[in-house]
Amino acid sequence: MARSNRPRGRKPGPGSEDDGLERMRAGWRRTETRRDGLWTVQPVPGPQALKSYVCPGCHREVAPGTAHVVAWRGDGVMGEASDLAARRHWHSHCWKIK
Repeated sequence: MARSNRPRGRKPGPGSEDDGLERMRAGWRRTETRRDGLWTVQPVPGPQALKSYVCPGCHREVAPGTAHVVAWRGDGVMGEASDLAARRHWHSHCWKIK
């Protein structure tokens, strides 16, 4: 009989399932350091991009259905709520070359 390498009887630690769900909701949000400071960046997959935006990098339209990133300051002096309100939608390429 073949041996199973799967652990048995172990349950995930408290909150680990919720952490995974929260990570999925956050869209793999990450923090990046650029020349002009600290930024919070969240990718938006194409199927979730429902509206049209203007990219601040190239001043062209980010069309609905186009995968892109949303970025906002992570070190603003006005507070987190103000930084989040000032978030912008960038083409992925424009954000990479920023």
